[in-house]
Amino acid sequence: MVNLDPESLLAKWVSRLKFHRTTLCLAYQSLGVVYGDLSTSPLYVYKNTFSRSLRVYQDDHEILGVLSLIFWTLTLIPLCKYVIFVLGADDNGEGGTFALYSLLCRHSRIGLLQSYNASHVGISSCRSDISTKEMKTSLLIIDFFEKHHSSRVVLLLVVLLGTSMVIGDGILTPTMTVLSALHGIQIKVPALHENYVLFIACIILVGLFTLQHYGTHRVGFLFAPILVAWLLCISGVGIYNIFHWNPSVVSAVSPHYIYNFFKKAGKDGWHSLGGIVLCIAGAEAMFADLGHFSQVSIRIAFTGVVYPCLVLAYMGEAAYLSQHKMDLRRSFYYAIPESVFWPVFIVATLATAVASQAIISATFSIISQCRALSCFPRVKIVHTSNQIHGQIYIPEVNWMLMVLCLAVVTGFRNTDTIGNAYGLAAITVMFVTTCLMFLIICTIWKQSIFVAFLFAMSFGSVELLYFSASLAKVHRGGWLPLLISLAVLTLMLIWHYGTSEKLAFELQNKLSIDSLLSLGPSLGILRVPGIGLIYSKVTSGIPPTFAHFVTNFPAFHRILIFVTFQYVMVPKVPASEQFLICRIAPPEFHLFQCIVRYGYKDLRDNNEFETLLIEKLLHFLKCESNDEGQLPVYITDAMATGNEASCGKTGRQKRVAFQGSRSHDHKEVMELMEAKEAGVAYMTGNTCVLASETSCLAKKFAINVIYASLRRNCRRPAVTLGIPHASLIEVGMVYHV
Repeated sequence: MVNLDPESLLAKWVSRLKFHRTTLCLAYQSLGVVYGDLSTSPLYVYKNTFSRSLRVYQDDHEILGVLSLIFWTLTLIPLCKYVIFVLGADDNGEGGTFALYSLLCRHSRIGLLQSYNASHVGISSCRSDISTKEMKTSLLIIDFFEKHHSSRVVLLLVVLLGTSMVIGDGILTPTMTVLSALHGIQIKVPALHENYVLFIACIILVGLFTLQHYGTHRVGFLFAPILVAWLLCISGVGIYNIFHWNPSVVSAVSPHYIYNFFKKAGKDGWHSLGGIVLCIAGAEAMFADLGHFSQVSIRIAFTGVVYPCLVLAYMGEAAYLSQHKMDLRRSFYYAIPESVFWPVFIVATLATAVASQAIISATFSIISQCRALSCFPRVKIVHTSNQIHGQIYIPEVNWMLMVLCLAVVTGFRNTDTIGNAYGLAAITVMFVTTCLMFLIICTIWKQSIFVAFLFAMSFGSVELLYFSASLAKVHRGGWLPLLISLAVLTLMLIWHYGTSEKLAFELQNKLSIDSLLSLGPSLGILRVPGIGLIYSKVTSGIPPTFAHFVTNFPAFHRILIFVTFQYVMVPKVPASEQFLICRIAPPEFHLFQCIVRYGYKDLRDNNEFETLLIEKLLHFLKCESNDEGQLPVYITDAMATGNEASCGKTGRQKRVAFQGSRSHDHKEVMELMEAKEAGVAYMTGNTCVLASETSCLAKKFAINVIYASLRRNCRRPAVTLGIPHASLIEVGMVYHV
């Protein structure tokens, strides 16, 4: 029967109203964060499109052809591809290139990153809600990647290329949008020197990056009204221009005009695609910033506000151009009626600052994911919102982006050149997303190869066409994103390679528990009061840094806990599933292993970690005391060997049981509380990683020069973990990898 209880119905309606209110609030905020870049593209699209060889003759075929291309590009890529398909491929609410790769690694295991470990089995967010029904196509693709290691290397390189291009976008977007807006002032003040425009642009950029530490939540509420005003301005001006100058431009929605455009313009029309592609620059932010908002809010904002306003703006500008063909270079500002020029100019200048926010937030999200998965040096992650876990701020990256933006503004000084670089970076990221979506559709969504191929052909062919046109402008500024992405890609690869080599050395040189216990009588090891937390990457056994410490200084704390932080390729791990504690020696030795599991978007509270860890250990001991004297430890073969492949295939478990009693357990709880009162000490390794003498020259340069330099200049592990300096013990050791 249907429950008609008034109280339950009221509660249901209140819950729905809260959900809708939250969604609309997020949609409003997304206007100020996600869509700024996409919404300000009318400032420079026509200018860059008609900047070189493309000319407009007496008829309007070129103008209507460009308008038709813009309309269908906006419809196909942002609306159809991203809003309908790509946003649905989120990784537990997280978006971006790495989120797609995370899905592939976790569900089909065709990636190289350590996405799966035996200690991750119990994490609910690692479980797949996707159908386990395997299609022949998905099995063939998975088998291909498993058999050919080089294919997994190529896939990782493609993902890192897309990631590095997003970071490159974080440099190019602010410079392009701010300069494009400020050049409008020279229409009213022709005598104003270009250096003054550049100076004002630099001031705006410095102010923009200074605001970032307030967080996406506050910046979104601050910027959203500006962008709403901007969209209303350009759509209102667009409607005015359509009716005032040429209402027939509405017919450009017919694809027939695209055919006529290429038929008449030929090769010049193909070259112009490098400018037209700028109309969708920023579309990737819809997916990359997904963790800051939600699918529904982003879809509502785009389909209900952004898309119709952009279409009206482009149509209005085309209508003006059809009657003023001599104003191609600065058509946007010339198309604004005289009476509203200065208000629109002020809003445009403010909106360009908003436009930069989308890609800056996306850059923070991407780098946070890379850092958590050992593909980027240690940086400080500041979570700026308690409600939306993906809203973060990275100080080092923020100021580095600001310096590079200022360098590009003062170095290039020309929006045409910056536009060429900007277009290449944007379309590369979109094409990488299309390639990854092909694999997602086949292996994760379990659709037929025909559906995946249809998706790739529908969107990939359009993106390849734009990519080829943008690539032809490498010599005219297109080299900049390639240079930036190459530098970032090299940095990420070397950091990941050096970190992997360091971990491999620790696994090969770790000490077994039996070996440590046997050292006691021979070394005369003393146990001092207190709790010792030993931080390392080793999930079983004794890390080499602690073994090095004990052999030189044979004493350690009464309670010893080996702590390992592991990042799982999911955004968040439930708090109840983060700690995995086990005993690694008979009870009288008080030795424990704790694996702390985080998602790449989890907020780690270093101030409360020590208290939380001791609470979890107390809970562990109390649970053991209720287990009839049996103290079990489950250690998987994969955890012991560090071989994730064996875990995935066998999942075998080895049970080690130590005999105890409830009275002994109660005594151990009391000893733990006494040790806590005595104090907690933290031990980390201060290692120097060097390539072995037999290594090749390339490896020596990568490890001894680049990786060593990155480790010296990034945040130290103790700072990242928030360890108090007075309680810190650092053990120096040289690793020859």
